[in-house]
Amino acid sequence: MADHSITSENNGLRIGIITALALMAYTGIAALAGFLDKIEAGTLDIFILIAGVVMAIKRMKKARGNRLSYFQGFGTGIITALVASVMLAAFFWLLGGLSQGVVGSVERIQARDLFGADLGILIGGLGIILLGTMTGVITSLVAMQYFKSPDHQPVTSLD
Repeated sequence: MADHSITSENNGLRIGIITALALMAYTGIAALAGFLDKIEAGTLDIFILIAGVVMAIKRMKKARGNRLSYFQGFGTGIITALVASVMLAAFFWLLGGLSQGVVGSVERIQARDLFGADLGILIGGLGIILLGTMTGVITSLVAMQYFKSPDHQPVTSLD
């Protein structure tokens, strides 16, 4: 039985919040353990985000009775990534503001650009939003190749 009350927006919001909570928990642990400044620490963030996007698309397809249009799945994946990324960036900004007393020095959680200059907490948070959203867009494109409806017909060639 298909549940048509689930939309791309509310599904993306719900799974985005769940994904953001997982990302914030991991980021908090990484900050307290002192390895947030390592570039490798961000790799698990990307995998958590990818898992959240795929989970949102899978949930949407199941709720729609395995009848999912390409744009419904694509939209839910993008909304999931955007919500999770914005919430993680807000947590990053909060962590940067509290870092003097809770985590340590601000320098520990500042991002570095490719040329080695320290980026501020604000730019680091904006980078999180950009990277997370773009990761969600690409993941949604790839995941929808797998999750699209079985009756999806490719466009016929004009040749």
